[in-house]
Amino acid sequence: MAADDRLEDDELARRLREAHRRVRLLPASDPAVDKARLARRYLAICDLAKRDPERAAARLEAFLSALDTPRNDENTFGD
Repeated sequence: MAADDRLEDDELARRLREAHRRVRLLPASDPAVDKARLARRYLAICDLAKRDPERAAARLEAFLSALDTPRNDENTFGD
């Protein structure tokens, strides 16, 4: 299909698929990971991509960086 071929070349679409995969694979039982909140944030980025792809790309980059950052060590008792 032509639409599918176009998506293969679209960097934003590829990165959105990667973000979807990463959110989907998050453990639901881990209290340090709020999977529902991350899923809502991902959906907001997808919605924004329909209207403003450049801004969505910037938000997606921040979202992926947040996924890469471990949250367990952020709030330690000594802080």
